[in-house]
Amino acid sequence: MKRFVLLSTVALPLLLIAGLFAMYRPVAGSDGAPDLPDSATADPFAIEIVRAYYPDESVLAEVRRWTEPWSWDREAGYILLDVTGSERLWLEELGFRLEVDEALTARYSQPNEYLPGQGNGIPGYACYRTVEETFTTIDDIVSNHPQLASLIDIGDSWVKAEGGGPGYDMLVLKLTNSAIAGPKPILFSMSSVHAREYAPAELNTRFAEYLINNYGSDADVTWLLDYHEIHLLLQANPDGRKMAESGILWRKNTNENYCSPTSTNRGADLNRNFPFQWDCCGGSSNSACSLTYHGPTPESEPEVQAITDYVSSIFADVRPDDFVTPAPITTTGVFLDLHSFSQLVIWPWGHQTALPPNSQEITTLGRKMAYFNNYLAAQATVLGITDGTTDDFAYGTLGVAAYTIEMGTEFFQQCSVFENTIVPANMPSLLYAAKSARAPYMLPAGPEAIDLSHQLLTIPVGTSATITFSATLDDTRYSSGSEPVQNIAAAEFYIDTPPWITATTPLPIAMTPADGNFDSSVEVVNGSLDASGLALGRHSVFIRGQDAAGNWGIVAAFFVDVVETESLYLPLVTHP
Repeated sequence: MKRFVLLSTVALPLLLIAGLFAMYRPVAGSDGAPDLPDSATADPFAIEIVRAYYPDESVLAEVRRWTEPWSWDREAGYILLDVTGSERLWLEELGFRLEVDEALTARYSQPNEYLPGQGNGIPGYACYRTVEETFTTIDDIVSNHPQLASLIDIGDSWVKAEGGGPGYDMLVLKLTNSAIAGPKPILFSMSSVHAREYAPAELNTRFAEYLINNYGSDADVTWLLDYHEIHLLLQANPDGRKMAESGILWRKNTNENYCSPTSTNRGADLNRNFPFQWDCCGGSSNSACSLTYHGPTPESEPEVQAITDYVSSIFADVRPDDFVTPAPITTTGVFLDLHSFSQLVIWPWGHQTALPPNSQEITTLGRKMAYFNNYLAAQATVLGITDGTTDDFAYGTLGVAAYTIEMGTEFFQQCSVFENTIVPANMPSLLYAAKSARAPYMLPAGPEAIDLSHQLLTIPVGTSATITFSATLDDTRYSSGSEPVQNIAAAEFYIDTPPWITATTPLPIAMTPADGNFDSSVEVVNGSLDASGLALGRHSVFIRGQDAAGNWGIVAAFFVDVVETESLYLPLVTHP
């Protein structure tokens, strides 16, 4: 096992499902497909983005042998994809009618250039940090918040490990309050393992910044970092990402042993190189120049070796590597792999259409995450068969609840869409996944505590005062399918000690339904607390609900400050 170094320092309609198929590009001329350049003389920008109208769906199987369409408009009868000249001729021979998307072709067929006045970020896309800028952000977070953040070097990129160049370290940013002892449940979130997917790495980085910046002021973020661990691999394919920053649609790593040492088609698809069911089922390519080339052996790539070793070190192995044994219902931890694009939340299996052993529980959390971003939630085979993938590895090998989020509508997503749509839609999904890590196969089935309202946030010490507050308990917030919904059956709150602490015995205090009866799947509940006995300092109030099936939901919290001064501002505060 690798020794890790700790450093101080809405349901989507089918018309836009990017990469719907598990498709690949073979080496030149194989299986009757068009020749693919394997030399440095090929211009990576000599492409067109086309709408390829197919004569019938049967020919799509032919296409899936060599490329990965960007999207599929089934109603209109076309796929969107980038093509070279030889690929265009081949499609036309198959009976496709091609229409060039002039706007997309103009954007993707030339190198990125800096915008006027742009000083930072990927050229032309100021909202996305470069690899170096991402690592600088990590260093700044660790330096400025040493109690909450640490940096772990889990391995090296291909260029650094084997390519004879400087390359990059594979860096994990770990966030937790180190002053509070564990063990703690873990969220692991990796991003942009496919290099051309700009948005995921930036979203993951902003997730880290959100947690750090809101610790101590947001009660939910505070308990999350106090009692959980967040492990973030922000740049999962740094060598490839550096190539994609220039504007090349680079997907794989940059391993020069495959295709040709200088070809822009070289490298292995890291998300087909994971060991669980590697090259098992036609969900990746044997052709070294293809987009989904799985590498010569499982874990042949140093980036994958680093990820599998690290993930296996932080999550317990709780199930055998079969297709029928479920992980225990009490399993902790959540694994996320952030991609673009498709607007999907997907989960294992990807290598077969059969359901995974924990299908019901995995589906429930997936539908819960999709509630926030309004994406389609489905098993990964909605994209076609894929093998050797990250989430199949995490669940299949270890039993951890594992998901891929496919965000947005483009590889090089425009910044206005990223800022105004992707970030606000997906940040709540990431937060919920992190909160659920204590019991991901149980907590998502319970009601959420939302819309907390409370008075007397600040009170003088020793004063006789009653804190009154309310919350809405909601057992209905799921997307993409039908989840069991029950009436709310109970509500309770805790002072300072959350319900999962076992060293002491937390004292639950009952809350009451505002309408007098627990008889609905959505209930407003009220609570009150005599604050006269609260000690000087900050106190946390944790609220949770239970449904009629006995499922407890995730807690929501707010702060109460007991101070020495009599000069107080006593607002009514409402927050989600």
